[in-house]
Amino acid sequence: MMVHAGAGATDDARNRGTLVNALLHHFGTLSAVGGELRPGIVHRLDRATSGLMVVAKNDEAHRRLAKQFSGREVHKTYIALVHGWPKQDRGTIQSAISRHSQRRTRMTTRGFGGREAVTHYAVQRKIDAPYGKFALVELKIETGRTHQIRVHMSSLGHPVVGDALYGAPGELRSQSNKRRSAGMPATLTLNRNFLHSAVLELTHPRTKALLKFSRPLPEELENLLDSLENARQEGPRLEPGQ
Repeated sequence: MMVHAGAGATDDARNRGTLVNALLHHFGTLSAVGGELRPGIVHRLDRATSGLMVVAKNDEAHRRLAKQFSGREVHKTYIALVHGWPKQDRGTIQSAISRHSQRRTRMTTRGFGGREAVTHYAVQRKIDAPYGKFALVELKIETGRTHQIRVHMSSLGHPVVGDALYGAPGELRSQSNKRRSAGMPATLTLNRNFLHSAVLELTHPRTKALLKFSRPLPEELENLLDSLENARQEGPRLEPGQ
């Protein structure tokens, strides 16, 4: 689901299929700080990313929440499945991100004049399956640049599963020299990115209470993980460092 309509959307398009439209239907009104197209939206998720978002119901809450985000006071944790195994089980990526000079829908770490971006990652699980090697990774971001996690992981040579924009294949194809478990398909597909906003920690804009929210992986991501685990070659499950 798109968070909000783009600037070029028609009036009809603005009123169909966006998170903003669903929120307005439910609440009636939201904060106006973000403008006409983005009522209540304090920060966004990419359309192909699931999980937690922050939405403000009034202007004062919006301003205070936005200040927390800009001051890096909000703690955001994501879960991703990436292709391959990173050389190190944990690390920090500090590569500035800018818009690609030729492909305007993409961001890059190789451009000039990029904005600072910091991503911390830790491998939670390694999977060696007939469809390839994968790592389930926990990521904490200090900044909130467009496509940040997707760009940073791709810059390491480990694109997020399903993210064709940044180098992931469109489908996971079984390698001919690896045996699949009986009944497993020759290919697996995921019609979204394996990227999930799992935990958000922030301060309540009015009471100042510390708040922590969490959401588990959605069913389609759990199903893909199960398929990879069930199809992997016989042998012990690989934990980080093994």
